[in-house]
Amino acid sequence: MPSVSHAIRQTQSRAEISYEEFLAQSDEDIRAEWVDGEIVLMGPASIRHQNLSDFLVSLMRAFAEAHDLGVVLSAPIQMKTGPELPGREPDVLFLAQDHVTRLRENHLDGPADLAVEIVSPESRLRDRGEKFAEYEMGGVREYWILDLELERADFYVLGGDGRYERRVVDAGGAYRSQVMPGFWLQVEQLWMQPLPPILQALAKLDLIRL
Repeated sequence: MPSVSHAIRQTQSRAEISYEEFLAQSDEDIRAEWVDGEIVLMGPASIRHQNLSDFLVSLMRAFAEAHDLGVVLSAPIQMKTGPELPGREPDVLFLAQDHVTRLRENHLDGPADLAVEIVSPESRLRDRGEKFAEYEMGGVREYWILDLELERADFYVLGGDGRYERRVVDAGGAYRSQVMPGFWLQVEQLWMQPLPPILQALAKLDLIRL
């Protein structure tokens, strides 16, 4: 089957590629998004970026499974929030049990309940601008933007008017998810190098005893 790299060469000779063609020609070795008929390649993740992604997936997946809340997936997974919206690839996403029917063989057909973007220098404007607007419009109920370089975390939840409302950490510096009941993060730990041991973090969530 032709790969995304092949599709890129093909699109040089025509105006655009459909989302269906993009999905059919995608492979797991190339990270890319589909925007207005064009394939947008994503740069390789830094080690720190990947470590944080793995850390979050480990915690969120264990918590979701323990409480039967839904599924947690990590990139590369395509998310198409609406017919007129781009196909994006969040770093981490959570899909509540009631919405797992949105999952297809190779993409999510509809919004995740929670999407996480770990910012890189080249993605900062995209994550805070284009994706913010798209995820809001597409109905992603909770959106986290985690900026490793600035050590800044922004958490947004859809309000009743369909617009994102920024949520803040509590007095102890913890953020408590609105769509994963009971799940929380000590935000300052996200910037630690190395990150806290997974077993220690799971114990704080009362998932294991040390």
